[in-house]
Amino acid sequence: MNQAKHEQEVVTLQASRLSFSHGVRTVLTEIEFSLRQGEIVALLGANGAGKSTLFRLFLGLIRPKGGVVCLQGRNIATWSARDIARRIAYVPQGHTAVFPYTVREVAMLGRIAETRLILPPNAQDRAVVDQILGRMGLLHLADQPYTEISGGERQLTLIARALAQGARLLILDEPTSSLDFGNQVRLLKHLRGLAAEGHGILFSTHLPEQAARTATRIAVLHQGRIMVDGAPNEVMTSKLIGTIYNLRLVSRETGDEWEPVDDAL
Repeated sequence: MNQAKHEQEVVTLQASRLSFSHGVRTVLTEIEFSLRQGEIVALLGANGAGKSTLFRLFLGLIRPKGGVVCLQGRNIATWSARDIARRIAYVPQGHTAVFPYTVREVAMLGRIAETRLILPPNAQDRAVVDQILGRMGLLHLADQPYTEISGGERQLTLIARALAQGARLLILDEPTSSLDFGNQVRLLKHLRGLAAEGHGILFSTHLPEQAARTATRIAVLHQGRIMVDGAPNEVMTSKLIGTIYNLRLVSRETGDEWEPVDDAL
């Protein structure tokens, strides 16, 4: 597929009746889900709900036990890893570089999906990466070691690396988990900007208020199933939050607050 056609595609990802298990333990059951460009979807779920497994299925890294993940209406298992990477990019929670790569060098790794590993970056690759670093507010740090910048700047660098792949769908695993409040706000603003430019964003979070403030849709993964998927004002209720995290809302003189149903961690 030529580059011009690749850029013109409206990239879609869809899961239908998706199931996965580890041995006899069922992790995911009958998952129905879709993501397309321009959306921001927040995935909520307690620890162990299966969010990471679901992401790996969406990226084609593991095969489902039942159902199918489709990219552009075609079973993702029939796509090459390179062609998947040109359409879907993954941003992990955090990343520690073994070597003191510069910010530009880390972002340039995303170009492998376009140029292949054996080819050195050319002038076009450098121009693409510098344009992306500029968009993310990182160009002034381009020659700084990735290991010496702040956590928020490292997270933005990983997003820049994902964008350098040319991917139109981004999957982010708890992108704000290690950031202070200010950097959380800045990063979520960048995600909203990327969606406005036509990227599809799927991110996991443990902060319901963050999901409600940022996402156009919220999907809730509970006991291996998508419990609910809809607009934030329709999805986010006290009853739902209590169910997901095993909490109850109690009224006190100082106001309502959450408390655990049990003290098990």
